[in-house]
Amino acid sequence: MSRLQPRSFAFTLLPLRQVLLVSRPALWVNTLGVAVTGLWLSGQLWNMSAGWLLLLVYLSLPFNLLIYGLNDFSDMAEDARSERKGGWQGARLRSGEENSLLWLILALNLPFLLVLAWLLSPAAYGVLLLCAGLFAAYSLRPLRFKTRPFLDGLSNVAYALPLLIPALMVGAAVPALACAALCAYAVGKHAFDAVQDIPADAAAHTHTVATTLGALGAARYALAWFGLAGALLWPLSPLSSSALWLVCGGMALRLLRRPTSEQAARLYPLSIVSPWIVGAVSGVQLVYVLAKG
Repeated sequence: MSRLQPRSFAFTLLPLRQVLLVSRPALWVNTLGVAVTGLWLSGQLWNMSAGWLLLLVYLSLPFNLLIYGLNDFSDMAEDARSERKGGWQGARLRSGEENSLLWLILALNLPFLLVLAWLLSPAAYGVLLLCAGLFAAYSLRPLRFKTRPFLDGLSNVAYALPLLIPALMVGAAVPALACAALCAYAVGKHAFDAVQDIPADAAAHTHTVATTLGALGAARYALAWFGLAGALLWPLSPLSSSALWLVCGGMALRLLRRPTSEQAARLYPLSIVSPWIVGAVSGVQLVYVLAKG
């Protein structure tokens, strides 16, 4: 009987709960929310084109499964030592699930990318491919930016790129200043979030910006990027800028007062909701503008 079931073709069907844990729905705002903000800035908030609607669907489960699934696949050794994995903060892959996950990522992403190549403008599609490529390079060898201190955080500017796609789709002015602010925020947030993983990364001999700078240095580094993000955002929205400084700058300062991985882990839920808070402040302004007509 065993000869009829070669091990090389044995794949475990991932339960829906595990698929959702891998994709981290709490973080979908980092792709979906950024793209919707880009649509607002391009003046096309009510755009209901097929390309835009399909892009929104793609930036939910499929794209986030690519981002975090490849990360979980590559970080199985670190995740096995991380107490925060296995729940809402991310999945802990079990032995035998990695091949199934890779096939699922491929099956969910390739069809969308093929259709979007036809529906999006060449510039918008190029930015989407660049975004996906940076996320893949962050996790996968031979580049594996995650293990290259400072480049690990700088590659996280990929989170800002969906902001450009709507403008490139309709030929509107590119929101360069807003994108620069979001890039700075993404680099700072990466450094801040990496502090809690210093023990697990160090045990796995994974070199990151946080293991290189230490908890105190990484907190200072994150605070500098948050400060820059708020400064870039100020000309566009002083209210949103103030919210970013208050929330993100505040949590970086709290980490500075007690620069430990344990403190970073306690502050991580605030880091998770920081895009929601700043986004909500921006959303209030959007509703005000719409109400004024």
